[in-house]
Amino acid sequence: MANTDNTNTLLYKIDDKPPLIETIILGFQHYLTMFGSTVAIPLILSPAFGITDPVEKGYLIATMFFISGITTLLQTTWGNRLPIVQGGTFSFLAPTFAICGMAALANSGWEVRIQHVQGAIIAGAIFEIIIGSTGMVGRLLRFVGPITIAPTIALIGLALFKFGAPEAGRHWPIGGLTIFLIILFSQYLRKSNRIFELYPILLAILTAWGVAAICSALGIFTAGHPSHTSLENLQNAPWFRFPYPFQWGWPVFSAAAIVGMLAGYIASMVESIGDYYACARLSGAPIPDKKTINRGITFEGIGCLIAGIFGTGNGTTSYSENIGAIGLTRVGARRVVQTGGVIMIILGTVSKFGALFTTIPAPIVGGMYCAMFGMIASVGLSNLQFINLNSARNLFILGFSFFMGLSVPEYFIAHPLVFSENFIWLANILNTLGSTGMAVGAFLAILLDNTIPGTDEERGLSAWNAGKTK
Repeated sequence: MANTDNTNTLLYKIDDKPPLIETIILGFQHYLTMFGSTVAIPLILSPAFGITDPVEKGYLIATMFFISGITTLLQTTWGNRLPIVQGGTFSFLAPTFAICGMAALANSGWEVRIQHVQGAIIAGAIFEIIIGSTGMVGRLLRFVGPITIAPTIALIGLALFKFGAPEAGRHWPIGGLTIFLIILFSQYLRKSNRIFELYPILLAILTAWGVAAICSALGIFTAGHPSHTSLENLQNAPWFRFPYPFQWGWPVFSAAAIVGMLAGYIASMVESIGDYYACARLSGAPIPDKKTINRGITFEGIGCLIAGIFGTGNGTTSYSENIGAIGLTRVGARRVVQTGGVIMIILGTVSKFGALFTTIPAPIVGGMYCAMFGMIASVGLSNLQFINLNSARNLFILGFSFFMGLSVPEYFIAHPLVFSENFIWLANILNTLGSTGMAVGAFLAILLDNTIPGTDEERGLSAWNAGKTK
């Protein structure tokens, strides 16, 4: 039975085909909606990999857009066939940092680091494909409820606190301006004009970036200043470059890296399944059944496999931002999102376009992180609406999972395990998992929630499952 909650208010339903010009404009809007998050991930990853050349950083950004376009087309055409955009995932950041921080990679070049991450992403993708294609998703979801999801997703944002104020604080006038503008556009002005509702982060970045560029041109921010903006990076980049498989070298498969990355995959799958239900509600599509969910997860795995082969340094997942755009624009047509995917592929081959965003000063990026990572944490916390927060059982599980998810990585970073030569592989696995807060929090939450006695109502399972089918 079709989901009719939103059907009567839609301008275009899921199978509708708007006029060509409208389709292109609406597709470009979806591209702009996912733009901020997609640019943010390579900018965060570049220092961890050790990429210092702005041109190479631009190549990484362009590759991310190129793969996002391909995987969006695959998902909307053969996957769950929902109008849902695929792009980079923040769930993979913590495991990636842990992999890049392994002692064996301490003195290696950035290509070697990304090769280890590629190997972990490819192996994890095969795991996700198996989980989806065999129908194991439905069976595993029995053990995952809001008490597990809340710390898992929230710790993705909270674990990245070192990239917020310290980066913005390199130059608070510009970093603070970015934070102020994001708050102004997204909260105070969002109902005054639709443009603020759709693009608050993009508008804030462009405004702060423009101020920094003007101050640089006037000589106020000279070369070497944290907020100095120069187009030299743009001039050095070629106009066109086509990303190709294994462009950074052959992937390296390490047991420690693979096991650590699986935590990111589990978080990504859980988050995506919630996105499928939300997307179906807003686009007027039928409520996703097990077959739809299994296909969706299978093709997310295929998308991650492609991302690993091409070397985005990340995987792919469903984008909540674009689901929100469907609700705001009342356009749920699959064709529109597919057109957005084509635009991503085209712009992913324009190297100067990727290089342009390497000129964004670090304080602006730090200001953006303060807002975006805080929002990720709050999305995780929003799952607590389903549980009984007066339950001492629930409060203990949540508090313990959150605290240990933040505390245990600090211990492992300061005191990594050292085993004998025959068991170095085991030490690497445990150190990678222990230094990934999301993995620690998820493991403790799922273990305690499924072993400490509690009713379905108390655990939030009744309300959560009902909410998925509304």
